[in-house]
Amino acid sequence: MDLIIRNVRLTPHAAPLDIGVTAGRITALHPDIPRTAAVEHDGGGCLAFPGFVESHIHLDKAATLHRCGTEDASLAAAIRKITELKATFTVQDVHDRGARVLRDAITHGTTVMQSFVEVDHAAGLRSLEGLLALAEEARHAIDLRLCAFAQDGLTQHADGEALLEEALRLGARSIGGCPYTDPDPQEQIRRILALAARHDCDADFHIDFDLDPTASALPFLIRHVLETGYRGRVVIGHATKLSILPTDEQTAILDGLLAADIMLTALPATDLFLMRGSMAPLMRYARMGGRCALATNNIVNPFTPFGDGNLLRMGNLFANITGATTDADLALIWDMLTTSPASSLGVPAAITEGAPADIVLIDAPDPATAVRELRPVLGGWKAGVWTFVRHRPEMKASF
Repeated sequence: MDLIIRNVRLTPHAAPLDIGVTAGRITALHPDIPRTAAVEHDGGGCLAFPGFVESHIHLDKAATLHRCGTEDASLAAAIRKITELKATFTVQDVHDRGARVLRDAITHGTTVMQSFVEVDHAAGLRSLEGLLALAEEARHAIDLRLCAFAQDGLTQHADGEALLEEALRLGARSIGGCPYTDPDPQEQIRRILALAARHDCDADFHIDFDLDPTASALPFLIRHVLETGYRGRVVIGHATKLSILPTDEQTAILDGLLAADIMLTALPATDLFLMRGSMAPLMRYARMGGRCALATNNIVNPFTPFGDGNLLRMGNLFANITGATTDADLALIWDMLTTSPASSLGVPAAITEGAPADIVLIDAPDPATAVRELRPVLGGWKAGVWTFVRHRPEMKASF
């Protein structure tokens, strides 16, 4: 074996065991693997898992707050400011700002990330070029996937679809839409899903991001997904409108999302900031059997003037706001940061023999404790390669 990571836990209350790694894959899980590896690491009783999965983030817009200011904290203002600013984005600028966030995310335990990247009349393909280069440079430490995204609408721009298709040809893995910025939301949904079907990729919509109880785009999306047979290939983000609907209307939409197997993603930092404390009813949907994810969305820009790339912080914030206190609820939130988005992106979601040796150690005995206490990540490996380490703090004097 190339590596043995000793004394780690894989599930709550389980006895510690060792993880053996050969040629980038997990080849043994045993309480006491013989000393046959070139390198050994003491896991110190930490919980081991394949890493956090960041399924919804905007690296191309990150760390731009200093260029935009913080006045007028609203969704409309944030979209306006970024639309004006992204015309000035260069390939290197997007690469460098994205790299800053990516390094933070890696050292907080993220091993897979999907970033939206805007391709449109203002940004062209420059942001895509910068992030494709970054994905290649960082592949030893993180699997960075890009979703070509129509932030500023689609039907009103003559070259919108052509740019999205070119982005998919160049290396984007999925396609995203934003119906609430389009003069014809339903037509945008039709076109995005048709593009996704042509390229056999998933579609991800930023949708119903408001607190107006009327004119939800979700019933049409649900019907169209079911009619076109794209069940299980669609994700939605934000959907804060759901939080203020009457219970019967909310139930009907959640039932529809479940029937269409649409994953629901909440972005706690952004949703709480721009929607004054409102978020989609993620816990309710999860308990109904729906696929759910928690993600970061934006970092230090007009949409979210905070952030450090720590996805676990999103889980802790979500637990705090929703009053999730039981171990079962906190374990469900852990799944929204790990196994659920991993399955949506088609990546391994467990430490098992034969799986890639993507391993992160967190200083906690179980997932519930990790979320409840915001426990620190201490180290990680990608395909058996040691990518980062964080040392436990040490007191110089006891008390």
